[in-house]
Amino acid sequence: MSASGGTKAIVAALGANLAIAAAKFVAFAFSGSSSMLAEGVHSIADSGNQGLLLLGGKKAKREATAEHPFGYGRERYIYGFLVSIVLFTIGGVFALYEGWDKIQHPHELEHWYWPVGVLVFAIVAEGFSFTTAIKESNSLRGEQSWPQFVRRAKAPELPVVLLEDLGALVGLILALLGVCLTLITGEAVWDGIGTMCIGALLVLIALVLAAETKSLLLGEAAGADQVAKIRTAIVDGDTVTRVIHMRTLHLGPEELLVAAKIAVQHDDTATEVADAINAAEDRIRAAVPIARVIYLEPDIYSAEAAASGSPVAGV
Repeated sequence: MSASGGTKAIVAALGANLAIAAAKFVAFAFSGSSSMLAEGVHSIADSGNQGLLLLGGKKAKREATAEHPFGYGRERYIYGFLVSIVLFTIGGVFALYEGWDKIQHPHELEHWYWPVGVLVFAIVAEGFSFTTAIKESNSLRGEQSWPQFVRRAKAPELPVVLLEDLGALVGLILALLGVCLTLITGEAVWDGIGTMCIGALLVLIALVLAAETKSLLLGEAAGADQVAKIRTAIVDGDTVTRVIHMRTLHLGPEELLVAAKIAVQHDDTATEVADAINAAEDRIRAAVPIARVIYLEPDIYSAEAAASGSPVAGV
């Protein structure tokens, strides 16, 4: 994911959430709707989340240091994980608490037109943000399904914004349904039920985000298509005859480490091997531009060692 594409989606979501949060709190003040209060807190939490994503993107651009020789690319993963924690604790848990309290102590809904009007406005605004995130994601998604894109994306920003916006839209619909049922039946308990459904939805989304960003924090290999391109680029059929084994690791969304043991001819000179390694590195970077840290170790391939179980290929 390009940084500019992710930033565009984040800024669109941030602007929408700030406007929506203000409208929701005004509606809560006039109507007393717990759904409006929960949704207002949800929008504030989402705004904070977008702020965290922007901060993580900025910190990730810092130059490598002696203490952090591979740079700070994983800052984006850390802040993506923090987003899932904020969404869970502030958004989801608060909504569950507020909904339960509303069910236990129903409060008559006043000035119903305030929450209804704000919810319609919020659905339109969130729809704009969600559409922006979808457009930015489509250029990177390719043939992947949406679940595959969220699961396999190495950059956390767009999946986070997508799931947040999806959760916000569904939550707004649930809030609108709760308010409408309260108006129709005269039972304020429906407002509380709608609020609890919002909380459960936010907790579910937070758990999905936490699982995905945790995997990125632990360190993920390059995608299968990138691995295939790298393996093809390494071998020239002359000096480099095969890849004995290889490992890849994302140092950040747009920076890949490649480490491989490569087979060279037993009678090649040191100069020929060094030239072959340099040429292989150039081919790797041309095939997979994000492969910026490359370590290639020359060795003599042994069929006997391979047959005994030594690693011959891999990622």
